Amino acid sequence: MPELLVSIWEAVDLPLAIFLVINLLLVTASLLVYAERVVSAFIQERSGPNRVGPRGILQPFADVFKLIFKEDIVPTAGNGFVHSLAPVLMVVIAMSTVAVIPFAGTAEAGPVVIADVSVGLLLILAMTSISVYGITLAGWSSNSKYSLLGGLRSSAQMISYELAMGAAALSVVLYAGSLSIFDIVESQNHLGSFFGWNIFRNPVGFVVFAVCALAETNRAPFDLPEAEQELVGGYHTEYSGMKFGMFFLAEYVNLWIASMVTATLFLGGYLLPGQSLLVEWFGLGGLLLTALQMVALVAKTAFFAFCFIWIRWTLPRFKYDQLMTLGWKYLLPISIANIFVIALIVTAYVLLGGDPPSPFSL
Repeated sequence: MPELLVSIWEAVDLPLAIFLVINLLLVTASLLVYAERVVSAFIQERSGPNRVGPRGILQPFADVFKLIFKEDIVPTAGNGFVHSLAPVLMVVIAMSTVAVIPFAGTAEAGPVVIADVSVGLLLILAMTSISVYGITLAGWSSNSKYSLLGGLRSSAQMISYELAMGAAALSVVLYAGSLSIFDIVESQNHLGSFFGWNIFRNPVGFVVFAVCALAETNRAPFDLPEAEQELVGGYHTEYSGMKFGMFFLAEYVNLWIASMVTATLFLGGYLLPGQSLLVEWFGLGGLLLTALQMVALVAKTAFFAFCFIWIRWTLPRFKYDQLMTLGWKYLLPISIANIFVIALIVTAYVLLGGDPPSPFSL
């Protein structure tokens, strides 16, 4: 009987994990919508959502029901199949990226992750690159000049900033010596305190990656693909109903995933501050350690998500030439120069037989 239970669990654990993660992402996206409304209301000194549920917390769920019952309009001269495929593609790609991010783990027990692949970081960069197809197809299939211009803008913007983001991620790989996300997180644990996190060892890479991650989500001040004053509504001008809602679902899932990836690469991911000392002194381990690590990852991710929301309602939109200048003339050269600096530091410490340092640990 126990063997049968083990066999059943091994058969259903992966589908169950995927089901739970997808539903958690859906709920998280709804909560992010609510958080953005509250933050924007606070910044603009007005009342936020306050009609549906206590303090308006159920407003995002009411919006979902509203969108479900709205009419789905497909442009007569557009491509109906591609028009329907684009929002689905955006949501699927956004939710697939989380599969390689570890939620908890130790060097001895391994990671708590849906798919522990050895090239996890490369997979994340590849998935973010593919997401541009959804926006481009949405703009093309709508047979609208405004939608097409929004799709073309998004393609140029995401390609421009992916180069700098990839270079910033490569500087993290030089420290970790691996493309595995789990190895990258564990490489930030060797100094025994949070000063081993990559935000302290690689501050330039962190700034470049965070700016590029914000640009990849197409949110203000990088929301050129959907600039209302210029393109009506951008690439989703001709969308309505739940298809329109799926684009916003993908946007907020991407916001959460971008925050989670930034926290994982530069803020220690699931690592607790001084985790190795807590384990050594207090014997912290087992389910308690796993639960605390998950809470730590969610807290770090929520912090970055809050920062991205705050930036949206604080800074004005870039002009298109400023957007391209920032990506090509500043972020890309800085990230490439940072790679050479990190490579020299790592090489020097390897030759001396030590670990790459944090400036605060010297």
